[in-house]
Amino acid sequence: MILAAATNESLASISNTLIYSAMAVYTLAFFAYIAEWLLGSRSKVGRTAAALTAGTETKKSPAVTVQQANGGTAVLERPQVVVRSAAGSRDVPDGPGAHGGDVQGDMYGRIAISLTVLAFLVELAGVIARAASVERAPWGNMYEFNITFSTVAVGVYLTLLALRKNVRWLGLFLITSVLLDLGLAVTVLYTASDQLVPALHSYWLYIHVSTAIFCGAVFYVGAVTTILYLFKDAYENKLATGGTPGKFANSVLDRLPAAASLDKFAYRVNAAAFPLWTFTIIAGAIWAGDAWGRYWGWDPKETWAFITWVGYACYLHARATAGWKGRKAAYLALLAFGCWLFNYYGVNIFVTGKHSYAGV
Repeated sequence: MILAAATNESLASISNTLIYSAMAVYTLAFFAYIAEWLLGSRSKVGRTAAALTAGTETKKSPAVTVQQANGGTAVLERPQVVVRSAAGSRDVPDGPGAHGGDVQGDMYGRIAISLTVLAFLVELAGVIARAASVERAPWGNMYEFNITFSTVAVGVYLTLLALRKNVRWLGLFLITSVLLDLGLAVTVLYTASDQLVPALHSYWLYIHVSTAIFCGAVFYVGAVTTILYLFKDAYENKLATGGTPGKFANSVLDRLPAAASLDKFAYRVNAAAFPLWTFTIIAGAIWAGDAWGRYWGWDPKETWAFITWVGYACYLHARATAGWKGRKAAYLALLAFGCWLFNYYGVNIFVTGKHSYAGV
């Protein structure tokens, strides 16, 4: 018989304070990202627009030496030969990123990253304090899942930066949605720190749910990138057909990497998380066998986890199949992530099943 430990209300209160403090620092980081995007110079911006508007790729021909009448020579350069890119390729250079390639923008960007690191550490401390208050894993209800999920998502972003991946352009959009996620957690989904029902006292809680959180965070980064890809691809299409994007598009979308780069990044992120999601479902089935005497019973949570798996499997297959790259595959990726969101929010709130332990 497992005796539940008493809840440490002091640590629970400290956890709440830390989460609110993290939100305050994330808000400062949000404004720093805004400053990076708005106040950074656009002196290097426009390479994508120029390349797509012309629809060309310029190559310089070798110089030609000409014999003059007075016996001297003159070196002339041949006119530039304009070679049109392969149809539909739109192979253009990446944008300079959020800071526009200047010192001022880079300074705001570094401030934003520093604040993001600080907010991440504060939020992580809040998650740890929540776990310590009940001496268990900090994902026993939707509130705890949310704060842990957002922490891991920011951690994935900072890890990519630490690996010297040029993903600073993701910061503004990621932090915006993290603030929304935390706002939802502390208002609608908040649940007081308490012990779990006996069925959840298992080491599988640490294995199965932690893997699900990590996969969700990575899929989330992939989904944000996919949305940015769709906007960037539409922007490039408009330029390629001679259209004139609005001021917002020129100010924001032109600073994102090329659509092809965003598409490739989203694919790699989703592909990296897919095997772990497969393991998550297998681990859940093993836990179900231990807890309920059967490995699979088409419980709503199990069903939507499997639907999510099918969605991402279709996306990865489509992404690797000729004719389904680009926007069509991107829509599949967003549909798959929508299934993941419904599996978490929709099933927990609107559907009753064996996984309905603590409401929200």
